[in-house]
Amino acid sequence: MKIAIIFGAVSYEHEISIVSAIAMKDVLKEEVVYIFCDKNREFYHIPTDEIKSKLFSSGAYTKYPKLTLKNGGFFQKSLMKEKKVAFDVALNLSHGADGEDGKIASLLSFFDIPFIGPRVDASVISFNKLLTKIYAKSLGIETVDYEVLKKGAYKISLAYPVIIKPLCLGSSIGVSIVREESELEYALDVAYEFDDEVLVEPFIEGVKEYNLAGVKADEFIFSIVEEPQKESFLDFDKKYLDFSRTSRVQEADVDSFLEENLKLAFQKIYGSLFEGALIRCDFFVVEGKVILNEINPIPGSMANYLFSDFTDAIKQLSKRLPKSKNIPIDYQYIHSIQQAKGK
Repeated sequence: MKIAIIFGAVSYEHEISIVSAIAMKDVLKEEVVYIFCDKNREFYHIPTDEIKSKLFSSGAYTKYPKLTLKNGGFFQKSLMKEKKVAFDVALNLSHGADGEDGKIASLLSFFDIPFIGPRVDASVISFNKLLTKIYAKSLGIETVDYEVLKKGAYKISLAYPVIIKPLCLGSSIGVSIVREESELEYALDVAYEFDDEVLVEPFIEGVKEYNLAGVKADEFIFSIVEEPQKESFLDFDKKYLDFSRTSRVQEADVDSFLEENLKLAFQKIYGSLFEGALIRCDFFVVEGKVILNEINPIPGSMANYLFSDFTDAIKQLSKRLPKSKNIPIDYQYIHSIQQAKGK
């Protein structure tokens, strides 16, 4: 099986997408093809044996073949003709905007390219933290209390301490913990640098947090449950290193009742919306109650470190990708009108 890794794109998380993509070379036990999307949204075919982070920071990637996205795949121009880049399935590994907001999903869907990753509707819902909460509520899954502020607003109604997050951004970029009013304006200014809207939530000191990843193939394939080791929260630097993880982490010490409740919540969230994707859900547990914190539709390094057999999970998922509905276009309506007019 040949898997094309699509990474990079225009996002504040561009660099960690590169780190995630490089990690795939060590964890996927299948042939990997690399397709890089640069800051100009140009696609390049990067040789697998030459990929390294410096290639992108130096701009040296431009010496490799530029690709054109067309119906059925990515194509490389030669002197006399075009050559299609051969792969069986693409894996969307572009974190943040472009990759997780639905742009790349829409391109791959439009050009009928089989891919692993959230579809457009799943991307839109999980990329926006407010829509995520509304979605979870519709499923009967609790979330943390919140309010949303638009750029220019500096007053909150929630009690301190609070956590400030850009509404549509991941990897803890622009996130701050605010313990008193004097810290609020600066924290909001930081968040507004990255987004015109921010989410404000109560900061729950010492809350129990658990991460669970999975896919739906013939049946659900779950990862282990992880309890992240952290201080107040995982900041950008810690998450940056997290995106390059390739060794399996330790399983959380949870009882079977809690593990089952986490899996039930995950299954509800995954539903039919996330078919075709490997996602990770981050949950809080407060007084035995499972609360959704975040949905990660494209987890760092695809959360490979949580699976006993990551490659098998990807292969099983690739066999159960959503298929586009075949809509026949035969112009019967127009023909009938023309016939009625005698034309």
